[in-house]
Amino acid sequence: MEETIELKITGELDGKRLDVVLTEQSDGLTRSYITRLCKEGRAKINGEVAKGNKKCKEGDCVTLEVPEPKELLILPEPMDLDIVYEDSDVILINKPKGMVVHPAAGHYSGTLVNGLMAHCKEDLSGINGVLRPGIVHRIDKDTTGILIVCKNDKAHQSIAKQLYDHSITRKYHAIVCDNIKEEEGTVDAPIGRSPKDRKKMAVVSGGRHAVTHYRVLRRLKKGFTYIECQLETGRTHQIRVHMASIRHPLLGDDVYGPKKSKYTLEGQCLHAKVLGFVHPRTGEYMEFEVPLPKYFEELIEKLDLD
Repeated sequence: MEETIELKITGELDGKRLDVVLTEQSDGLTRSYITRLCKEGRAKINGEVAKGNKKCKEGDCVTLEVPEPKELLILPEPMDLDIVYEDSDVILINKPKGMVVHPAAGHYSGTLVNGLMAHCKEDLSGINGVLRPGIVHRIDKDTTGILIVCKNDKAHQSIAKQLYDHSITRKYHAIVCDNIKEEEGTVDAPIGRSPKDRKKMAVVSGGRHAVTHYRVLRRLKKGFTYIECQLETGRTHQIRVHMASIRHPLLGDDVYGPKKSKYTLEGQCLHAKVLGFVHPRTGEYMEFEVPLPKYFEELIEKLDLD
């Protein structure tokens, strides 16, 4: 299914190139891919086809037509999935560290989607195309924890709307560097592509609205803090970017934090612990919680030793 991205140019984006604006405001789309779409005439300003180097003006309405992914042979792969809950509409999975959620360049096997295709057979929503059947949101490869997958398009539309309305409960547990002085706080800062490194996200003027609430769960003796983060929005790398922006990057995050750590870790210490939503068929609010992975619990104890 072809997707159309629509943007209203605000004052912060006034004067920027069309391709730059689209890259900054579109999660998951690379600059090179957007450049190609512009060359194909898929980008418009106020309804007229525009080139990528066209300057945007405040008040402009920008649209980008993103074509449906090309058909690829994504094969079902039987896996030992940690299923938290399942019915005819949704399935909730406790994702392990190191697992990619959906196929992408370099990862066409071994993903959660491959496992879901084997488990659910034909019962996955098709709204996101052949590469992401059933996937309505995702968590990073090295983030553990709970996520919801939709088995039909009606369920997908319902959960997607709840995500858009920020009505889904999403609580993450994390270990961050240094001691957070306050007991709780909120980071309300827009997120977009980093102007210095297009592979990274950053807090940038004109980025997409992003809000993360956090509270201290435990102050660790080794100079780290164990916290809970609740997402109000769901931008790419949101917790990682927001906590780094207030100088408390996640332990193990060598993208947004220190490049070296004396602790041997595979990626950031971040776990999607709680997920709550209104069931798309029954209208009942449901909430699920998954335990911390063993490595996470052991690390907390290790960091709390004298």
